[in-house]
Amino acid sequence: MKKILVLSLSALFLASCVSKKEYAALEARQKETQDLLNTATVKLNTCLEERASALARATALEDQIADLRKSNENLIQSNKDLTMLTAKGADNIEKTLESLREKDLKITRLQDAVTKKDSVMLALVTSLKKEVGIDDPDIEINVEKGVVFISIADKLLFRSGSYLVSSRAKEILGKVAKVINSKPNFEAMVEAHTDNVPYQKELLLDNWDLSVKRATSVVRVLQELEVNPAQLIASGRSYHLPLVANDSPENRAKNRRTRIVVLPKIDEFYEMIESEMRNLSASGN
Repeated sequence: MKKILVLSLSALFLASCVSKKEYAALEARQKETQDLLNTATVKLNTCLEERASALARATALEDQIADLRKSNENLIQSNKDLTMLTAKGADNIEKTLESLREKDLKITRLQDAVTKKDSVMLALVTSLKKEVGIDDPDIEINVEKGVVFISIADKLLFRSGSYLVSSRAKEILGKVAKVINSKPNFEAMVEAHTDNVPYQKELLLDNWDLSVKRATSVVRVLQELEVNPAQLIASGRSYHLPLVANDSPENRAKNRRTRIVVLPKIDEFYEMIESEMRNLSASGN
C-alpha cells in the first residue's frame, strides 16, 4: 500500500514538472505519428491488394501461356498431319490423273479401231455401188450402224411365188460376189423377206419356208460364184419385218425383198480391239 502511494505521488510530481506547452507538443507529435501510422497502414493494405491482384493476373497469364503452348503444339501437329494428307492427296490425284490418261488412251485406241472399221465399211460401200450400180431403183445400198445393207427387190431375183433365182439375179449376185471375195474377213448374211400373203406350195408350208428357201437359193448362187461358204449365212424373216404396211400391192412388192448384209466378223473385230489393248499394256501405258 505504501508502494502504491509512493508511485502515485511520484507521478504527480513528474506531471507537475512538465509544462503545458511541452505536453501539447507531445500530443501533436503523437497525433502526427498516429496519422502517419494510419496512412502507412492504408498504403500497406493497398499494396497487399495490388500484390494479390498482380499474383492473380500472373497466374491467369501463366494459364494463358500454357494454353497457347498447347494450341501451338496442336497447330504444329495439325500442320504435320495436313502436310502428310496433302502429300497423300497429291499422290492420289496423280494416280487418278494417270488412270484417266490411261483410260483416255484406251478410248482413243478403241475410237481408232472403230474409225478403221468405218473406213473399211465406207470403202466397201463405194466398191459395191461401183460394181452393182446404184442407179437401179430396185437395188439399195446403205450403211446402218457400221453395217452395209444391199437390198434387192424380189422381182429382180425370183419369179412370183418361186424360190428359183432368175438369170438376171445371177448377174447382179456375180457383182456382189466379187466384192465379198475381196473382203475375206467379212461375212455376208442373206436375209429374205416376204409379204403377208399366205403361201403354201409343194413342200413349203408357209412364208417362213419360202423366205428361208429363197435365202438358201441365193447362198448357193454365191457359193457357185466362188464365195467362201464360211462367209455366208442364210436367214429367213417371213413377213414379220416389213418396210411398210402390207395394205396394197405396191407396198407388198416393197416388202418382198432380199437383203445381203455385209459385216465384219464379230469375233475378229473384238480380237482386233483386244489386240490393241494388249499392245497398249505392252507399251507400259
